[in-house]
Amino acid sequence: MYESLLVAVDGSKHGRKALELACHLAKVDNAELHILHVPEVLPHEATLIWGIGAVAIGDELKEMEALGHRIISGAEAEARKLGVSNIHTHVEKGEPARTILRQAEALGVEVIVLGTRGLGDLAGLMLGSVSHKVANNAKCGVITIR
Repeated sequence: MYESLLVAVDGSKHGRKALELACHLAKVDNAELHILHVPEVLPHEATLIWGIGAVAIGDELKEMEALGHRIISGAEAEARKLGVSNIHTHVEKGEPARTILRQAEALGVEVIVLGTRGLGDLAGLMLGSVSHKVANNAKCGVITIR
């Protein structure tokens, strides 16, 4: 059914469910599985304190990067445990939805699998949910799981 899939993981239970489904699909077809993590990036405004200026956030950024690598390593180990052998991991920086879409297109995957928090269409649109943006803008198939 699929030759290549991309699953976005963030360390949440929704991301874990997406990984499990993607692994099942990849195993059935012996497909290539791309596991992507997009670390949470602090917007410029979050690095400023009113009246003081820029705050040193080097340690926080290093910690977030280390967490991202732990998430992707754990996801890869879980995928192998679930029987997937053709695995590629990616850690990319950027706005999550745009980064997922860009990676999916660059890798030429047939489907993106990602978790959703279960927001309705209006809430997803208003809050800017990642799954809502990806589902509405992807050029390939998208599977979301709660």
